[in-house]
Amino acid sequence: MQDNKGYLDMQMLRFTTAGSVDDGKSTLIGRLLYDSKSIFEDQLEAVEEASRSRGNEEVNLALLTDGLRAEREQGITIDVAYRYFATPRRKFIIADTPGHIQYTRNMVTGASTADVAVILVDARHGIMEQTIRHSFIASLLAIREVVVAVNKMDLVDFSEEVFKGIVGNYHAMIERFNLEIQHITFIPMSAKDGDNVVNRSQRIPWYDGPSLLEHLETLPFPEDPKDGTRLPVQYVIRPISSKFPDFRGYAGQLAAGKLKVGDKVRVCPGGLCSEITGLYLGDKELSEACAPQSVVVTLKDDIDISRGNVLSLDGPDIPLEDQQFDVDICWLREQPLQVGRRYTLRHATQEVTGIVKSILYKIDIDTQERRDGIDSLGMNDIARIRIKTAEPLVYDPYRKNRVMGSLVFIDDNNDTVGAAMIR
Repeated sequence: MQDNKGYLDMQMLRFTTAGSVDDGKSTLIGRLLYDSKSIFEDQLEAVEEASRSRGNEEVNLALLTDGLRAEREQGITIDVAYRYFATPRRKFIIADTPGHIQYTRNMVTGASTADVAVILVDARHGIMEQTIRHSFIASLLAIREVVVAVNKMDLVDFSEEVFKGIVGNYHAMIERFNLEIQHITFIPMSAKDGDNVVNRSQRIPWYDGPSLLEHLETLPFPEDPKDGTRLPVQYVIRPISSKFPDFRGYAGQLAAGKLKVGDKVRVCPGGLCSEITGLYLGDKELSEACAPQSVVVTLKDDIDISRGNVLSLDGPDIPLEDQQFDVDICWLREQPLQVGRRYTLRHATQEVTGIVKSILYKIDIDTQERRDGIDSLGMNDIARIRIKTAEPLVYDPYRKNRVMGSLVFIDDNNDTVGAAMIR
């Protein structure tokens, strides 16, 4: 048998950038790619040409991420731009998200898979409405690591007093709104000039911390939970061939934990148990598999298992099953969410019909107030709602497991209209 040694070494750190309009998000990412030598020569030439055509005196590194024509023309970020780069120490996926309020849904999309949120603050303006909004969303999405990048320090003469004032105001905002963020790191920088982005700045002698890239390279990955193994079944493999006359395998991507040959597993819903007899990655046989690996599992017993079922280790820590529960939702479409309407809900590999029973409250991002008595939600609204499904849903709370705690709302046209987190 072959084992999984080295698989976790392939993990990537995913981070998202967010902030108010013109805080320099795209410039920061462009500088990060440029200074870490993660762009090709033809890409740089294209950006130089685009900068000249727009009348820029210097190379506009923001154009490395603002890929849509409308973005280039308006000088804003509209869509989420994903970029991949690697250093000798780590691999990264960046989600550059918009700062405009009307594109809040795009920020939610980009942050939903992030390990770290980099929230930019313009040193001249301090904490703004979008700083609060994006910090709240980071808390809502259970992002444990937040980096507050105090940008454009060159425009305030690299003032330590200005930086400390922003640090104090941000901590006060977190306390006021009771946001659940475990670790916050503050870095003064100038993305335009590259101060403290990849290399430490000589122009900020009072700061002795790491640059942004140094910090991201050394952040520990969240530890895998010892309990809570989850394998949502995506496909049942039945070759029905002379070579494999009786093969029945259950394919899926591990959402948490580990599985080993010989483990006793429980099938949810239903509660039937069996023992793992084989683990396969393509044509390779494994002794164990770990999240987020995709594997095929064979079991000792012939059990009725289909897409949407979840395999977990047999024990006290099994997923929940229910038909009614509360979720925090960000509504993504102009057509409002309405109480009493039915939607298709996609959850892991399961798809069920659900009805909105009630809107418990809508959250005012700016004041943190909860508004009761609401019967509909508009685009970018965030609220807690109660839903009921036509059949039991196998899930974990979002803060325990992002995969098992996420819900996507689909309308009759098969369009995504809402992103939700199970409480």
